Amino acid sequence: MAPPNGYSINSTALDESEDAEPLIQRDAVPPQCCSARLNLAILMFMGFAVVYGLRVNLSVAMVAMVNITDPKPAQNSSIVHACPMPHGMENTSETFPQPDGIPQYPWDAETQGWLLGAFFFGYLCTQVPGGYLSGHYGGSLFMGLGVLGTAVLTLLTPLAAELGIYWLFALRALEGFGEGVTFPAMMAMWARWAPPLERSRLMTLSGSGANFGAFVSLPLTGFICQSLGWPAVFYFCGGAGCLWALFWFIFVADDPRTHRRISKEERDYIINSIGPQGTGHGWAVPLLPMLLSVPLWAIIITQMCANWSYYTLLTSLPTYMNNILHFDLKSNGFLSALPYLGAWLAATTSGVVADSLIEREVFSVTTVRKIFTLTGLLPGAAFLIAVGYAGCSHILTVTFLTLSTTIGGTSACGVYINQIDIAPRYAGFLLGITNTFGTIPGVLAPIATGYFTEDHTLAGWRKVFWVAAGINIFGAAVYTLLSSGKIQPWAVTEEEAAEVEKNRSTSIIA
Repeated sequence: MAPPNGYSINSTALDESEDAEPLIQRDAVPPQCCSARLNLAILMFMGFAVVYGLRVNLSVAMVAMVNITDPKPAQNSSIVHACPMPHGMENTSETFPQPDGIPQYPWDAETQGWLLGAFFFGYLCTQVPGGYLSGHYGGSLFMGLGVLGTAVLTLLTPLAAELGIYWLFALRALEGFGEGVTFPAMMAMWARWAPPLERSRLMTLSGSGANFGAFVSLPLTGFICQSLGWPAVFYFCGGAGCLWALFWFIFVADDPRTHRRISKEERDYIINSIGPQGTGHGWAVPLLPMLLSVPLWAIIITQMCANWSYYTLLTSLPTYMNNILHFDLKSNGFLSALPYLGAWLAATTSGVVADSLIEREVFSVTTVRKIFTLTGLLPGAAFLIAVGYAGCSHILTVTFLTLSTTIGGTSACGVYINQIDIAPRYAGFLLGITNTFGTIPGVLAPIATGYFTEDHTLAGWRKVFWVAAGINIFGAAVYTLLSSGKIQPWAVTEEEAAEVEKNRSTSIIA
């Protein structure tokens, strides 16, 4: 069944039957260049770049904030220096001197792990409420306030650190609380804005801002720390978030129907191609069918597994570069960021390829999601294991880490956008659920890393990489066996169900 004006609904020919109509009449599709939907994707891209800058700045700044790696001197000096110091640095201090008046703190590895994980304690709390409310009211307000609130709190980081670790822990948890609504809000907005044949490219473009933000903020943080002192990092990042929020509230609308600058042609194309699924889900949601949905649990488990390695590297890679490979702070920031440049490019490219495969009916939506998820998780796991055996080779370590994260970026158009396939109308709420579970590794991974690496040995870090790789492989297996790209029966609207029944009756009569 195709809606008026030649546009199609949310299912693909290959996911329904061989006799189904083509997804879109290509001559009816308005150009994407300079369109309202592309502008929304670009603003989201910039927003998530800011969001991840606010999230990861502490990972690099921590190296400058801590005046000693461990306040208790090691009994064996080989534990402190798992790898030999670079030539000319043998007699230098491990501390990073700061400008006069900039404080540094005696935090041990366990304390650092708790501080790096604090963000995710708050992040866990607002995923589901944020997705539910975004699906009902629209996501623009929640995303804008989420970024703005986190940015304002970031400006207070130096004050919280001066007051004590409990204050800093609470501040980071509050930042996570504010930022927790951003991804569910994004998904809820794309449920109303993304035509089915453009979902992969629009959503990977906007979501890849996270990788781009990590790529920019990690080296920039290292440079600012050494040049201006670590407090300046939080002032710059917080200010950037406040500036972005201003543009967001001016130019963004929840729905194509209410956008003030969208063309009639584009508005009709988006509304008709998405169909009834592009509306709010109301207050009632089918909780029990969701709870019993195997494809939803496949997404939940796989995201948890994939996020373990991602968050391990995101929060702990600068520490590895410092404690094991002994890079200076500027090099540390740049090399820690390099993998995210690759992930950004891979995610953006894979989105275009995925849409092309679906549009040309080469594979079904289900098959495309599985292909890109497996491509991201399995080779990524292999390169993580290789990192553990690269020893003190700077070149091999950076190469393997970069390849692991780059290849992992292809899963952006796999499991990470699968919610909008199985239930477009509830996509924001489902992302809130899956991201809540997916954030658990963000809490546990830094703590586990601190436990495994408390004596700063290569063997301890090898355990970190093996655990992350094993969890990745398990997630890939679960997704291959249990996932789906079809709209689930509990997500079908009454209007769609009535239309299907009408078509079935007509077919029987004929």
